[in-house]
Parts: sequence; C-alpha cells; structure tokens
Amino acid sequence: MLRAATLTAVALVAVGGCDRRSEDLEEIRRDQREILFRLGSLTKAIEQAGSRAPAAAELGNQPPKAYEIALGESPVKGPRDAPVTIVEFSDFQCPGCKTYQGLMNQVLQLYPKEVKLVYKEFPLADIHANAVNAAKAALAAGRQGKFWEMHDMIYQNQDKLGMENLKDYAQKVGLDVLRWEQDFSSPEVQQQLSREASEGRAVGVDSTPSFFVNGRRITQGTVEEFKLLIREALDGYRGKTA
Repeated sequence: MLRAATLTAVALVAVGGCDRRSEDLEEIRRDQREILFRLGSLTKAIEQAGSRAPAAAELGNQPPKAYEIALGESPVKGPRDAPVTIVEFSDFQCPGCKTYQGLMNQVLQLYPKEVKLVYKEFPLADIHANAVNAAKAALAAGRQGKFWEMHDMIYQNQDKLGMENLKDYAQKVGLDVLRWEQDFSSPEVQQQLSREASEGRAVGVDSTPSFFVNGRRITQGTVEEFKLLIREALDGYRGKTA
C-alpha cells in the first residue's frame, strides 16, 4: 500500500511539472525528495511499531518515555534556568521546520519564564543539498552571539541557501564576516554539528522537525499538545519544590 502511495506521489509530481517553467524544476525535485523521504520514514515507523506491539501489550500501560538530552553548547532561547526545556531537532532547508517557527514563538510567548527552547542541528543531507552548510552558517554565527539572528535570516530566505547567500546573510546580521568564514570551516563547528545530529539519532530522530518537552517526544505537533506536556512538566516541577 505504501509502495503504491509512493508511486502515486511520484506520478503526481511528474505530471504537475510537465508544463512548469524550467526555473521551477528544482523546487519540484526538492518536493519529490521530501515526499519520498517522509514516506520512507513512515514505512520505518510502521515496521517498528509492528515489531514492538507484542512487548507493549505484555507490559501494559506505561508512562511516556522521557529521554535525556544534554544541553551542551546548543543555542538557547528563553531563560536558561527555566524549569521546562523544549529541544528542537531541525533542518534549515526543511519546509516543515520553517512552518513550525511561528508555533515555537507562540509557545515561548505563552510561557516566557517557564520555558526555554534548545535548537539542535539535524540536517537531512540526503534530500537537502544546502542543509549542512546552512547549519554550519548558523553555528558559526553563534560563535559571535548571533545564532538566532542568523537562524531567522536563513528561514526567511529558505530557497536561497547557497554559500554566497549565506555569506550575504552573515553580513546583514552584523557579523565579522572573515571571522564567520573561519568559524564556518573550523573543526569545532563541524564537531558540534556532528554531536547534535548524533544526539538526535540516539533518541530516535529520523525526520524534522522533532520536538521533546523535558525529554518527552511531541507526536501530534499541535500547540495544545505542547501546552499539555508543559503543564504536566510544570506540575511535576512544582511538586518537587513544594
């Protein structure tokens, strides 16, 4: 059934591109890769769920698993001592990740003192040719204290992420561009990128964006789900400090 869905998706993309202008072809190919990647992730999730079903039935209802995810050097938005931590694994070239930036800002506005957002790089290099460079560009900007400025600039210009574009964005957000270029190519930035991607894989991330609220994975991606898990985390925190 999934195979049929995949073939149908490919056929629809191909038909939709027959009369499109040549400058739109790369966008069509990118959309096609995105569809195939997400269908592949869905197939994997279904297979894993099927293999886990008997064990889950034997164990009965268990509380949701809370993963341990180190803050490390990852950039933080919000009070660093906030009791609730949202960890986001994201890809700057992922359309869904761009869409979720608005929701994240909404959540942080609802809980300005209680919640902090930790952003971790998880570039999907197999389907997004510019994702790795975009991640390194943001991390290099973070070395000058401007990660979030570069973060916003990249998402605002998601369709233009070539090296010259990224260099232009570095200048626009007020970076020392020469220093930024050196940091971009440094082993320290590459190590941070590799470390954050490894952290994502260790907690089962295989698609973006993926969110965790105090270690508990978001599954529906709605603001209501975020609020529910945040309230539960705050209730637990207040219980410990009472």
